[in-house]
Amino acid sequence: MQNFTDKVAVVTGAAEGIGKAIARAAAAEGMKLVLADIDAAALDALAAEFAAADVPVLALRTDVSSPEQVDALADAAFARFGAVHLLVNNAGVAVAKSVWETTPKDWEWVLGVNLYGVTNGLRAFVPRMLERGEAGHIVNTASVAGLLSVPALAAYNASKFAVVTVSEGLHHDLALRQAPIGVSVLCPSWVKTRIAESGRHRLGEEGAVQAGTSVQSQKIGQAVFQAVQAGITPDSVAESVFAAVRAGRFYIVTHPESRAGVRVRMEDILENRNPTLMSL
Repeated sequence: MQNFTDKVAVVTGAAEGIGKAIARAAAAEGMKLVLADIDAAALDALAAEFAAADVPVLALRTDVSSPEQVDALADAAFARFGAVHLLVNNAGVAVAKSVWETTPKDWEWVLGVNLYGVTNGLRAFVPRMLERGEAGHIVNTASVAGLLSVPALAAYNASKFAVVTVSEGLHHDLALRQAPIGVSVLCPSWVKTRIAESGRHRLGEEGAVQAGTSVQSQKIGQAVFQAVQAGITPDSVAESVFAAVRAGRFYIVTHPESRAGVRVRMEDILENRNPTLMSL
């Protein structure tokens, strides 16, 4: 995609953080917006901000782990604007636990939002995007944790690795069909968002990233919180996203230092070495 003016962008997890920054960047490009988030109050406030600036906007509270709610989001988007050109599957949550501390409910929650939120979005939107035959782009938010295995983040790592491979497969599927739809997978490292407090949506209350009971998991949880607070801005991530969409670039790695870790991991595999522990 090169021209965004009057095109339609759908952004999940849009009420704050990276999603909010992408929505604002899309509006600055002259796009019409379809915004989804589980936080109705924050979502409505953002929609009001755009409406006051005369940006065409549709906001719908959506639990992306629900296929029915994502279907309803797609129905509403196409009914309102008739097309979708940029689909950003961005909603995400996290827990800090080793694999043996991660409960069935933890797995259900993290995979439901981080992985099924992406696959629900693809299933609901891509067929209609293909049917229209217009140029478009899909951005799926993974993480550097989809490229590197970080300790005490078992469910989060698994969900983000899955998003990376789903996105790679999607790229191949669309290329084989010569579809005019590009794909990017967003793999940021630390970004100044509230991902470390995402448990508030699960529990209905404020809270830091849900950590396991072991001392090591507690330390990792605290390190995650501190690293997020010191991260880059969501606005800089949004800039990277639109630069990648314009260039048709698949991998969006926002932190150059992450590439060194990816290289070490690949060398571990190729050289048949045990995994190298990557520092936070």
